[in-house]
Amino acid sequence: MTMRTVVVNIKTLACVDTDPKERLQGEEMAGMPTIDNAYLLMEQGRITAYGRMDEWAAAGMHADLEVDAEGGMVLPAWCDPHTHIVYAGSREGEFVDKIRGMGYEEIARRGGGILNSADRLHACAEDDLFRQAKGRALEMMAKGTGCIEIKSGYGLNTADELKMLRVIRRLKQELPVRIVSTFLGAHAVARGMSQPDYVRLVVEEMIPEVGRQQLADFVDVFCDRGFFTPADTDRILEAAAKWGMRPKIHADELASSGGVEVGVAWQALSVDHLESMELRQIETLRGSVTMPTALPGTSFFLNMPFAPARQLIDAGLGVAVASDYNPGSTPSGDMKFVVSLACIKLRLLPAEAIRAATLNAAYAMGLSADYGSIAKGKVANFFITSPIPSVDFIPYAYTTPLIRKVFLQGKEQSF
Repeated sequence: MTMRTVVVNIKTLACVDTDPKERLQGEEMAGMPTIDNAYLLMEQGRITAYGRMDEWAAAGMHADLEVDAEGGMVLPAWCDPHTHIVYAGSREGEFVDKIRGMGYEEIARRGGGILNSADRLHACAEDDLFRQAKGRALEMMAKGTGCIEIKSGYGLNTADELKMLRVIRRLKQELPVRIVSTFLGAHAVARGMSQPDYVRLVVEEMIPEVGRQQLADFVDVFCDRGFFTPADTDRILEAAAKWGMRPKIHADELASSGGVEVGVAWQALSVDHLESMELRQIETLRGSVTMPTALPGTSFFLNMPFAPARQLIDAGLGVAVASDYNPGSTPSGDMKFVVSLACIKLRLLPAEAIRAATLNAAYAMGLSADYGSIAKGKVANFFITSPIPSVDFIPYAYTTPLIRKVFLQGKEQSF
């Protein structure tokens, strides 16, 4: 028997898309259709109807379960298209090193950074790794996130990369949040290996095994100064394409190093970071299928420049935002705070920032047909806020916990 659930007494139903698009670009990003004094109906985990409360009453419609929003607002759940939440332990020691003036690249050269996390992950049992990652995923869900991309990349050898990807697969199976997995074997060069030998390991051993076990939806490469070159990236993406893994690229975080160009050439779903992106690269992105994805939490935590998101939108392009939740450069998966940073530091309007964290972020995971907005037929992933004066209040009140209830696949979650 079909279960019908209705949310009533919604002050404002936001991001209502009567003619859904796969992504928003330029001026479209400032558009956020809303319905005041609204209801939202769902069946079998998907949205089936919405409208004004007087329409609901006049039609004499019914539902098996009624949820009272009590004057709160309803928005689509956040979508987070760039995270590294499968990791062991923490790196607060490096946090202190940064306060003392040590840079990201210097920490990496001294054996910290990604290599530090690789050592910890190698020593961590798979069940414990799952327990830690599940806790982070639940934390994100409680803060309103309904879709999460999770990368490997702290293994740096075949066995440990596979261990990470198995943990991600288990998270997919056990949690109601929508998860996609990304193989990031080329996150750094493993200890004791030359760069050519490590790239060969990724191409000839890791990718075929990941492909055979069908453990990754996407492939990523840290294409940047001091890490992997565009030529390395080309070779890795060519190998991954044979196994159906579409690219999502770490690009231009530390320098303008060709990551945007190689990503666009390979029709990457997204190029992420962009803190060192040059404005000339706007023309590289124009007309492409690739979503520029900003990670403002990284810039905030590392005291580094912010991606030129305002300029990208003003040039007619779309932008997504993500948390980059990881132990070294962004130990937070709070997408509400990311939206606030997008307004404060990237100079996005609240509507633009919210759309960047919902529909465009879903696009950056290949999920915007089913997630990222309120539309008939889409999966019923949304949250209900406490009573607030306007949608703009969400990024304005940047530390206030406003999310009162979270629904994923049409069901209220408890945390």
